[in-house]
This record gives sequence, C-alpha cells and structure tokens, in this order.
Amino acid sequence: MFKRLRIAVLLYVLLFVAAAQIFTTQYTTDWDAPLWVDVYSVVGESDPATRRYVGELRGNEFADAEAFLTREARRYGVTLDEPFKFRIVGEHSSGVPQLEPGAGMLGVFVWSLRMRWLATRLRWQNDGPHGDILVFAVYHEPTEGLALDRSTALHKGLIAVANLFADRTAHGTNQIVLAHEVLHTLRATDKYSRDSNAPLYPDGYAAPEARPLLPQTKAELMAGRIPLDEHHENMPASLREVVIGPATAREIGWQRYQ
Repeated sequence: MFKRLRIAVLLYVLLFVAAAQIFTTQYTTDWDAPLWVDVYSVVGESDPATRRYVGELRGNEFADAEAFLTREARRYGVTLDEPFKFRIVGEHSSGVPQLEPGAGMLGVFVWSLRMRWLATRLRWQNDGPHGDILVFAVYHEPTEGLALDRSTALHKGLIAVANLFADRTAHGTNQIVLAHEVLHTLRATDKYSRDSNAPLYPDGYAAPEARPLLPQTKAELMAGRIPLDEHHENMPASLREVVIGPATAREIGWQRYQ
C-alpha cells in the first residue's frame, strides 16, 4: 500500500513538472526578454586531468556561444541586446541519466522523466532564481580518435546534455556543441543525415543559394559540418565558421522579426 502511494505521488509530481515545463516552453520563444541558460559542469570520467579542467572552468566559459547567438539573432532582426545569458551555476557530481543507444519509445520516455526530475530537484535546491534552460556540460578526457556520444536535449523540458572535451584546444568545438544543444531545447531540429552525418540540402547548408554550391565556406549550426563536395565535410573549428540558417531561425521564432 505504501509503495503504491509513493509511486502515485511521484507520478503526480512528474506530471505537474511536465505540465509546468510545457507552459514554460511556450513563452521562451517570444523573444521579449533574455533567456537565462544555467550550465552545470559534470565530470564524465574521474581521471585527474578532467577533474582539474572542470575545476578551472571560468564563469564566462561560454561567452563565445553567447556572443554567437547574439550576432545571429541580430541578423534576423531580434532587437534584444542579449537574447541568451549563459552562467555556470555549479558542478553536478552525481552524473546524469543515460539514454541508451537504440532506446525505444518507452526507454526515451523513462529517460525524459528522469531528466526532468533531476532538473526539478536542482532548481528546488537552488536558493536564487533559476534559468529558463538547464544544460549539463559533461566533460570527457580527450583521447585521440575518440568520438563522443551524441549530445541530447528535451525541448519540452528545456534541458540539454552536451558532451564536451576537457581540453583547451577543443574550446571552439565545445562552444558549437553547446549552442547546438541549447537551440534543440527551443525546438530546432537536426539538419544532417543520421546515416552519414552529411548536411542535408538545403536547410543544412549555410549558403544554399551559392553558385557553385560546393564547397561551402561555413556550417549551419544544426547541421554541424561544412560541405566540401558530394562526399566530404569538415568540422568547423569555431563559431566564426558557423551560421544559423533560415529553417532553424523559423523553428525558434526568429524569422517573424524580418
């Protein structure tokens, strides 16, 4: 009896949280006020180098991502001085729920509930005002040839998990990954092939109207790569080589300002 009551209470709380977050999502893309992005750093592995790197993160660690989003918002006519404000609010030492590869609908549903419950607990524990979007920046030891698992995001919960490298030389690509995942929380969709990772034409191209079409010189943020020819793409080194395309701008509510 007591176990059933606990489950019922937990389900009620989770449903309440889900309903509140759906309401929150509806006003986040009005663009009448800045969106605060709270970032929790997470040590992905317990090696000393990664732990030291996380311990030395600066408060303005994601200033490049913030400046990039401001620049791109202005291109689409958004008049806010700072559409996004990033801040590192602390380190989360207990890890984050993992979404297993190939998880079915039930697995994704359970994972999303666990993520929302974790985000809610962290917000309750924070005495100050909490942000609109919550990001877990999970840092991993840089190993030659290692490809990190895909980062994930919940647009209905405004929660993202960004897998990053604990290496100063990866600062530029870390900014790209984090900006990509933040826009996922606002309903922006991936614009690359799940099979080949190649950008999809036209929405995954920074300049789909260019003639000749290839090579492109920049990447579209939600595609993540610069198309060079029909079979090759490059990863951009920093957000200076990235733009937000019209399809992504439309998904997050920017195009109506043009």
